[in-house]
Amino acid sequence: LAEAQWLAVEMAAPNANFSEIGKAFSQHYYTTFDTNRVQLQSLYQAESLLTFENEQFMGMQSIMTKLTTLQFQTVAHQVTTTDCQPTPNNGILVFITGNLAVDGNTTTPLKFAQTFLLMPTAGGSWYIHNDMFRLNYC
Repeated sequence: LAEAQWLAVEMAAPNANFSEIGKAFSQHYYTTFDTNRVQLQSLYQAESLLTFENEQFMGMQSIMTKLTTLQFQTVAHQVTTTDCQPTPNNGILVFITGNLAVDGNTTTPLKFAQTFLLMPTAGGSWYIHNDMFRLNYC
């Protein structure tokens, strides 16, 4: 699937291409996060839950406040692994590991892991029901 097409996947068999959908989602999410975090708003709903470094944020507004007030000017994610599994109720579990460079610091990138539970919407697209993010300190 093309990066922008992952939202438009039909619900008739949402898990038939779960790996492809999860990987396309990952690419879309981090490209958007790195270039214009405000646009991530459409991926979350009122029942979405973010756990960010052991802090919980419930609902789109709370999540977006957290994501748009992080203490850095620029960030660049480099995904190294993306693992996907189908879940009950037609969801897709996406587990991602990678590096992120904050404020241009590419010499000592931070390691991160992030897990998403994507759920289908009535309109045939996907939203983030659960989102867990952790930096990995070595």
